[in-house]
Amino acid sequence: MINKPIWLKGIKKCNYPTLKSDIDTDILIIGGGITGISVAHFLKDEDLKVVLVEGKEIASSTTARTTGKLTYLQDGIYGKILDNYSIKDAKLYLKAQREAIDYVKNIIIENNIKCNFESNSSYLFTTSSLNIPKVKREKEFLEKEVTVKELDKLPINFPCKYAIRVDNTATFNSVKYVRELSKTLKNEIYEKTRITDIRNLEDGTFIAITDKNYKIKAKKIVLALHYPFFLFPYLFPFKTSIEKSFISASLTSNPKLFNAINLDKENHSIRYYSDDQNYIIYLTDSKALDKNMDNKKEFEKLIWSTKTNISKQIKYVWSNQDIMTNDSLPLIGEIEKNLYIGTGYNTWGMTNGTIAGKIIADLITNKDSDYKSLFDPKRDIKNLPTLMGYNLENMAAFSTSYVNKNKNFYSDNVKFVNEDGIDIGIYIDEKGKEHRVRNLCPHMKCKLMFNEVEKTWDCPCHGSRFDIDGNVVKGPATYSIKLDKRKK
Repeated sequence: MINKPIWLKGIKKCNYPTLKSDIDTDILIIGGGITGISVAHFLKDEDLKVVLVEGKEIASSTTARTTGKLTYLQDGIYGKILDNYSIKDAKLYLKAQREAIDYVKNIIIENNIKCNFESNSSYLFTTSSLNIPKVKREKEFLEKEVTVKELDKLPINFPCKYAIRVDNTATFNSVKYVRELSKTLKNEIYEKTRITDIRNLEDGTFIAITDKNYKIKAKKIVLALHYPFFLFPYLFPFKTSIEKSFISASLTSNPKLFNAINLDKENHSIRYYSDDQNYIIYLTDSKALDKNMDNKKEFEKLIWSTKTNISKQIKYVWSNQDIMTNDSLPLIGEIEKNLYIGTGYNTWGMTNGTIAGKIIADLITNKDSDYKSLFDPKRDIKNLPTLMGYNLENMAAFSTSYVNKNKNFYSDNVKFVNEDGIDIGIYIDEKGKEHRVRNLCPHMKCKLMFNEVEKTWDCPCHGSRFDIDGNVVKGPATYSIKLDKRKK
């Protein structure tokens, strides 16, 4: 089986240039996933110069690791919003998700984008009788706005005690969609251009500095990053948690037009994908990042669960990380004057990333937005117990990274040493070559764990990832963990 997302299978790179000079722009969008490209799309008819930069390649990070669902049936999201806010807010969130699906449909039609888009139905189910009331609570809320059908089984043979179904949802290939959409833009797009710092100027504008020390002067900046690389002004690491999940793509001879997710502690997400062959996409075992660091063990669990419940013909496996907010609502909007953010999608990035693009574009152009207050990243803190739990998890992850109790799960190809006071991680590849890196995340100084399945150094605190030679694969870290030659 292949250790990468199926969405990258056979997909051509966009081959946008790397920034090699200082430039000025009206709007700088940092991040080339679904949020960043959506912002650029909704700004394309405005009389503004827009520049988008991506640290790697367009749609190669979080957007490439999704399950590719476009649905408003999102496990127990409406019950959570009702607990923290009001029925009006829950209805507004539902409206936003349905609107996002319509935006994607229309964008695909208008631009003739080939991305394996399929309209289908969504199921929310439970495998436990104890959780039937939670599913029914979602039904009671939803049926005031949409048609909901009750069922006692899924369209496939999978454990189910009770389920509900809604229509007018969809699935697609997220990488194809975002990359093809990027080609319709008139903006300047730069790949392999990582922003390492943002500085405020006295005139209210910004200077963004790249990893090659080029400067981008911008009037407004959009942080379309999965995880922002700064601590202030939002204190982001203290108000969110990261959840890690594991996903497989297996061959199937009987594809069906539906997608499903359950509402139980042990989660299961299912959808189908048809390209040159028919696949079933299966996600399971989502939990806090620091509790999912024995990657060999977790991938083995995924493979066992897939073969037991789904299909024995597994072709692709990969992992994903999602940012969870304490009140279950995304963080979309202005965090300080002329600085905007879209993140914290609570595992539902395809709809929330799309609606974030519209909201941020409206805010930039001083248009009204129905969702400005609901998703305001500066909103008052709700659900204090969850927030405290996130901070305890973050502190535990930091402490565990230093104690590093789990070294026993590594093979002999992974070693940790201290040389001249510097903690070093070593991976020995199949040819016997040593790859040595500094075992310290530049973001907030957590010690790193080695992912022997995907061959990356991973931060258990905030999700940064580095390749075997120390290059940044995924933020919030902006600097590599390469060893200085004098310290090798």
